[in-house]
Amino acid sequence: MQIDIWSDIVCPFCYIGKHQLEEALKEFEHSDQVTVTYHSFELDPNAPLYRDYDVYEMLVEKYGMSREQAIESNNQLSLSAEPLGIKLDMGKAQLANSFDGHRLIHFARAHEKQNEMLERLHKAFFTDGIHIGEHENLISLGEEVDLDTDEIKEVLSSDKYSEEVRSDEATAQQLGITGVPFFVFNNQYGVSGAQGKDNLLAALHKVWEEIHN
Repeated sequence: MQIDIWSDIVCPFCYIGKHQLEEALKEFEHSDQVTVTYHSFELDPNAPLYRDYDVYEMLVEKYGMSREQAIESNNQLSLSAEPLGIKLDMGKAQLANSFDGHRLIHFARAHEKQNEMLERLHKAFFTDGIHIGEHENLISLGEEVDLDTDEIKEVLSSDKYSEEVRSDEATAQQLGITGVPFFVFNNQYGVSGAQGKDNLLAALHKVWEEIHN
């Protein structure tokens, strides 16, 4: 079974949904026959490399809530992520453009390190307060998952994997995906959002039965 997932590095629900799927796969008896591929999606393709305001101010501007409401909303989200082993420290997050991070994930996929690279980038952004747009940081994070330093530098100093990122985003548009995470099971069944381990496990069973009946 193939699972294709569109997600963004800077999307907390994508981080949560990733872990929910991993928990579901632990309980799925055919998990050894499941292939998971992550695809690029930018929540804000026009985001600048740097912003002079934090996540809370971004939410205030985007949703018209107060700063106190934004903080409380993120505190609740952080509590919901804890049982999955995720620590969200939104106050430390440095807003950034995620395009080069997505290129690095594609490079990692070519070396069978996609899952590890995405996980490290999520943690860097949401837990460690690392700016995931700066090349020096991306090089260090790539090294942490055992990618070759010189090859990472070559990718980041060029436009390598740009077409792959844009292709993923074009496919998302064709599929009508407007929010992430978005899970596609075996090109036939879609699940939108971080809906929880149980719903993802149910989707796994549903699609498996359809394939084998």
